[in-house]
Amino acid sequence: MSTSYEEILAGLEAGNVVPYLGPGVLKGVLRPSSGEQVPADNESLILAMTGGQPMSPRLMYEFPRAAMHLENKKGRSFIERFLSDIYGGAGWTPGPAHRWLASLQLPYLIDCNRDTLMQQCYADRRHVLVVGCARLTGTHYRFELYEWDLEQYRPITHETADPSLPVLFKPHGTPLPKPTFVASDADFVDYITELMGGFAVPAWIKAKRRGLRYLFLGMHFNRDTERMVMSDLIHDAADTAGWALIPDATPKEHKVCNRKSLELIDADWPKLLETATQAVA
Repeated sequence: MSTSYEEILAGLEAGNVVPYLGPGVLKGVLRPSSGEQVPADNESLILAMTGGQPMSPRLMYEFPRAAMHLENKKGRSFIERFLSDIYGGAGWTPGPAHRWLASLQLPYLIDCNRDTLMQQCYADRRHVLVVGCARLTGTHYRFELYEWDLEQYRPITHETADPSLPVLFKPHGTPLPKPTFVASDADFVDYITELMGGFAVPAWIKAKRRGLRYLFLGMHFNRDTERMVMSDLIHDAADTAGWALIPDATPKEHKVCNRKSLELIDADWPKLLETATQAVA
């Protein structure tokens, strides 16, 4: 185990290991004014969306299902307003995982959460923000590009993007610089279709990611949606594709990790952070 952690930390320092963040990294992220926990996983996000009222078991299974149900009843704008209000408002403070990862000055990081916490942590450096989007007309591309110039995000194009800058990839969207989300079943069907077709990742990132390894933190692989997005975002990874820190992994998660050549570590991300902190001390 310690050998794996040492290899992970060395890879992060060298810039050839890409953190891939799931809902679990938001554990312990609170609103200081109220002590409220940021909703992140499927159940907490659904209950936040419904005002605390549980939905049917079929809809409670996964947030995209529940979001699709309410989108059909209340419209797309309801989902966008909800996610913008939850994640775009002031009050959430970056957690220890966000602050630690930001301190590493990484060249590339994938954050599948819809909050702005990593963006807050990256506010001290120029970087490229890649935001996943869905159900666009007039183009197959399913991303928008921005560059943070230390004051604001400004839109950029494939041609004007600086590939030497750090990249923060938010495949499921973010409220900033404008609310853009991949949330409902219909969003994911469209996004994954174009992702599989090669239209959801900029070409220069495809070149940049060849042979990289990935570090899954706070991620689970029990839902088809997460697995399908993950599978395409780590395309062209190294033969040994990386590590997934998953405590008490299910048999399905063991199979996914074996299939994707990921070493499954029976631990959560705080253990890695503890090891990193001890290494620096």
